Amino acid sequence: MGMRVAVAGASGYAGGELLRLLLGHPAFEIAAITAHNNAGSRLGEHQPHLLELADRVLAPTSAAELTGHDVVFLALPHGTSAGLAAELDDRTLVVDCGADHRLLSPQAWAAFYGGRHAGTWPYGLPELVDKTGAKQRTALANVRRIAVPGCNVTAVSVALAPGLAAGVIEPDDLVAVLACGTSGAGKTLKPHLLASEIMGSASPYAVGGVHRHIPEIEQNLSAAAGGPVSISFTPTLVPMARGILATATAKLASGTSTARVREAWEAAYADERFVHLLPDGQWPATSAVIGSNSAHVQIKVDERAGRVVAVAAIDNLIKGTAGAAIQSANIALRLDETLGLTADGLAP
Repeated sequence: MGMRVAVAGASGYAGGELLRLLLGHPAFEIAAITAHNNAGSRLGEHQPHLLELADRVLAPTSAAELTGHDVVFLALPHGTSAGLAAELDDRTLVVDCGADHRLLSPQAWAAFYGGRHAGTWPYGLPELVDKTGAKQRTALANVRRIAVPGCNVTAVSVALAPGLAAGVIEPDDLVAVLACGTSGAGKTLKPHLLASEIMGSASPYAVGGVHRHIPEIEQNLSAAAGGPVSISFTPTLVPMARGILATATAKLASGTSTARVREAWEAAYADERFVHLLPDGQWPATSAVIGSNSAHVQIKVDERAGRVVAVAAIDNLIKGTAGAAIQSANIALRLDETLGLTADGLAP
């Protein structure tokens, strides 16, 4: 018998992806699966691809249903995880895929989310590098609470953090434009995500510094830079179900050579299983990472503009959410970090 695992929010995209990956995890046994509005219905009505679990009935999402498990994954909207988590035993590993516990600053939470800040949990992006060269995974061992990053945040952070940590790019004029699949907006019906609206069209959203992931991006990149950063962040919806392609640029630090730039990213990711700096000249594509827990990264110095271009591709539902949650849980439980996960994508 493996460790008993519960998934709250199992009828949504992130919850479904958690269940799919957990079915292949040798150390975990799926126990409770819960939902809110869909409680009482069969999982197969919402996740028909999960045949092994299709006849399971979704329980209500409550502390009573989640209590007694070794691991609880919360795939819930922001603002709903904190109260529920507070009722769970401190010995239970609780992994929050929502935003409630990501931010360090109560002021940032109030400005971008509103309401009371629920406190900060250890941050679940193991490959994130800080100014000292340390990786975030060292903060995850043996913890019992984990906050999973936002999907856009992961893409931008893995793209830019190595350059900031190494001092080869400047922190004061960062720009990131993202192409995002529609699953990042969740399963709730929204008119602008209807097929007739999104197919054959690309459109920006949350333009002008208002996206809720901005303070989290700043938090990560400031830790890498060792000081404040300034970033312009613009996400764009494109007609694909899943995936993020982040194109970020930064001013090249004075006197820095092209070779030194590449060395910074090579040093950061040389030993990583799930973040890959591609060979020079090969560019990331979302099609190459779909179905995997991998981030593909490439960099290039634009000498005419005096800027570094960093591009990252991830599957927003895996490396951007469910895969990151399981990878971080593995670390916390002192398991092999790769259990239940693959670095290989699906093609075509």
